[in-house]
Amino acid sequence: MRDALEHLRVVEFGGYAAGPAIGKYLANFGARVVHVESESHPDGFRLQYPPYKDDAVGLNRSGCFSFFNDSKRGVTLELKTAEGLALAHRLAEWAHVVIENMRPGVMDRLGLGWEVLRRRNPSLVMLSTSNMGQTGPHATHPGFGSQLSSLSGFTHLIGDPGGPPGFLYGPYIDFIAAAYGGCALLAAIDHAARTAEGVFIDLSQYEAGLQFLGTALLDHSANGVVAMRSRNRDPVAVPHGCYPCADGWCVLSCWDDAEWQRLCAAAGPAGQGWAADVRFASAPERRRHEDALNAAIGAWTRPRSARALMARLQAQSVHAAMVNTVKDLFDDPQLVSRGVWQEQVHPEMGRQRYRMVSYQLSETPGRVRGPAPCLGQDNDEVFNRWLGREESLAV
Repeated sequence: MRDALEHLRVVEFGGYAAGPAIGKYLANFGARVVHVESESHPDGFRLQYPPYKDDAVGLNRSGCFSFFNDSKRGVTLELKTAEGLALAHRLAEWAHVVIENMRPGVMDRLGLGWEVLRRRNPSLVMLSTSNMGQTGPHATHPGFGSQLSSLSGFTHLIGDPGGPPGFLYGPYIDFIAAAYGGCALLAAIDHAARTAEGVFIDLSQYEAGLQFLGTALLDHSANGVVAMRSRNRDPVAVPHGCYPCADGWCVLSCWDDAEWQRLCAAAGPAGQGWAADVRFASAPERRRHEDALNAAIGAWTRPRSARALMARLQAQSVHAAMVNTVKDLFDDPQLVSRGVWQEQVHPEMGRQRYRMVSYQLSETPGRVRGPAPCLGQDNDEVFNRWLGREESLAV
């Protein structure tokens, strides 16, 4: 075996992040993944979300679509036509796995629901991931990642205690769901392979988002406490913050008095002053005077390089890290050494660095196998060669 999933066949119906991210993970380890779109309604990431190569909007110029769809084949089908539906059924019969992230009820209305597909392919594994799951009073609730972050309580904890919650842009909840979905799929695939029984997985992104709130949920369940925004402050570590540097920012935290003393030693003359200041003599006192403490630390960090400061503090066993920019991430030696960034040449966007999944297998390592597909680029290969369809394509 060259690849862990080399015998696995996967079909994706849907778009954006939650479904396609799962398919990308499988494709990186050798699965043949077919991303199905419509020419009249392509994946929303193609035209609705920047960035675009050279700021020129185009079906095959979306960095967002590209980032979640490398290593796949791309086909187009008009699912509301008899011919398109027939080919979709053929794909589902060919596949071991179907992934869809449309609103509940849409696949049924298209003639591609679980009951239909399982009759055609009894050992099929199907994962349906949606905002709220397939059942419940809010199952058809529309929205994207930013709305789910708020519904799940995540954004309630971000920001200043006296101000509004921090409304985050981006599908954070989708990616939690994608990680869970990948694990659930592998377990279901193993079950289907051993028993020839199909499996349907109903994955709620909303419920997956509760993973962010584990400690807060436990505190409310046990103590009736409703967690609130607290800026960068922590109930145990003090100091615990993000401090300005000459070229960016550095975070640091001290979790006990011994670590605080190591921070003071690392800071040299400034730290000697902190150590002698009665306001900072103990954790309760540091917390009571945290504004003054943060101001003092910020004055010391401001003229220093973030990377050099991180190294200096870590050398003294103080928790510290520089705040990376996006540019920093592409050049980070740790990520580069582990092969996270893998270059591919896209037909319209040119050279791109794609992200490999954040885990590896020792005997059958995964990799980015190709750039994201242009719209419908693999119709001939998938429908004619993989499915053995002989007539010319007009779908």
